[in-house]
Order: sequence, then structure tokens, then C-alpha cells
Amino acid sequence: MVKELPVIYLQTAACSGCAVTMLNTASPTIKNMLIDQLAPGVHINLKFHPVIMAAAGDLAIQAMEDTAKRQKGEYVLVVDGAVPTAANGAFGAVGERNGKPVAMMQRVEELAKDALAVIAMGTCASFGGIPAAPPNPTGCVSVQKFLASKKITKPLINIAGCPPHPDWFVGTVAGIIMNGLPKEEDLDEFLRPKLFYGKLIHENCPRRAYFDEGKFAKKFGDEGCLYELGCKGPITHADCPIRHWNSGTNWVIGAGAPCNGCTQPEFPTETAPFYEKLVDVDLPVVGAYWANKEGNNG
Repeated sequence: MVKELPVIYLQTAACSGCAVTMLNTASPTIKNMLIDQLAPGVHINLKFHPVIMAAAGDLAIQAMEDTAKRQKGEYVLVVDGAVPTAANGAFGAVGERNGKPVAMMQRVEELAKDALAVIAMGTCASFGGIPAAPPNPTGCVSVQKFLASKKITKPLINIAGCPPHPDWFVGTVAGIIMNGLPKEEDLDEFLRPKLFYGKLIHENCPRRAYFDEGKFAKKFGDEGCLYELGCKGPITHADCPIRHWNSGTNWVIGAGAPCNGCTQPEFPTETAPFYEKLVDVDLPVVGAYWANKEGNNG
């Protein structure tokens, strides 16, 4: 007997980038995830996903609503995007009911109430992200903030990133299947899995030695730490330096560009401007020491 884990993947105020990154998972591939047993005796049954499902219109919405009704308390709800709340949710809808649009916020509320757990996929869902940036006319909020406003208490996991690495999502789902829902100590203060978000980019960056030596790049293409060119690695938690992207091909700093802090709650408002140096941030003093020494000698 194979146990099925039903999943409803709901897209709200987002760009579909998080959905696309999930489809680019390399090991297991998306085909393996959807067809094979992700763990012995357990199969993920993706009941609703607007990007990849064959059904459309009323047929697709019916599949989602039937899952929520027939498998109450058994399905995992994945929310991809922030939740627009202004004007009673008028800025986004998912399908219709009785000939009238059903607001995204209504769908999230209805589906979250009866879910086994909720996964916020991407920084927009985790922290508000770009849709919630000022002036935020649509009243977008994070999934966590929205659920709290509705007094819905469900296990919530934030898979932050713009977009997240596919391994972060697949690894989290695999962990749930094999070990159950993560415990409090498995998540950081922002409900991100410590397995993937436990260390700063700065800690594992291959350019860290340049920072400690006080050797900073002055323009793109220079050798040296990219801190002076706006790198947000010193405040950003993710394992990009050791995981890499595009099936392990490269990552942003490996390509010569600074980290923009996309896994952080402050993204994008407080991590911008992306190409300007961080200010008022406590950093290891070794680099500052060497930078001052070189300046005095000059």
C-alpha cells in the first residue's frame, strides 16, 4: 500500500518564478516527484497547480475544492505569493463560485483552515516580498501575517528566496514525508528550515578571505570582496555558496555579482539599493582592521 500526500499549490500575488524554480529541481526531477515514491511507500499527489495541471477553468477549481473537502486535515497547502487584502481582496482572485470571483485571500483562508500544514513558497509568501513593498496599494501581506489576522494556527514553514532554490522546497517536503513536520528547533526565528538557512552567505563565501584581508572590489570584474559594491551576504541566511544553482553550475557571487539578500524579511525594501554598501551593520572586525591599516599606510 502506498500512502499519498495530497498537495494544493495555490498561487497568489506572485510572478510564477517560484513555480518555475520548483519545476527545475534536478534530484529528484519534477517527474520523479510527481510520479514516483519520493520516499518508500509515500507518493506526492499534486492535486492542484495552475502552472502544470492539464485541467483548466471550473474543472481545475473543482479538483482543488474536492481535495479540501474529501481530504480535510490531510493535505499540505503551498502558497506561492503574498496575500492581497486591500478592498476586501479585490486585487486578486482564484476561480469563481456561483459566477463571482473568489478572492485570493478567501482561498488562502478556506484552504489553510483545513490543511495539515502550510508551506509559504518564496519570499513574497514568507515575508511579503516585492508585492508588499511600499506603497503596496493592494495591501499585500505575508502568509504568516494573514493567517495570524484570521486566527488560523497551523504549522507553517517559510521557504524564502526570490526564487528559492528548488532543493530548499524539495528537501523540506522530503523531510516532512520521512520525519514528520519540523520541530520548533528545526526552524529559525523566521520559520525557515535551519538545514538550508542556518548560516550566513558571508560565512561560506569563497571571497570571504578577501574580506578578512580588507581587499574589496572597486568595480565589477575586480578581484576582491563585493561588500563595497552592495553585497548583502553579511546579513543573508542561505546555503547558496555550497549548493549553487542551475543543477550546481554556479551562483550569483560566483558569476561576479553581489548577493541581494533575497531570502531575508527585509527584501527588497531594506536591502535596496542593491549595488550600494550596507550601512550600520555589525561585521567581523578583521577586514576593517586591515582596511584601516592599508589606508593609514597609503
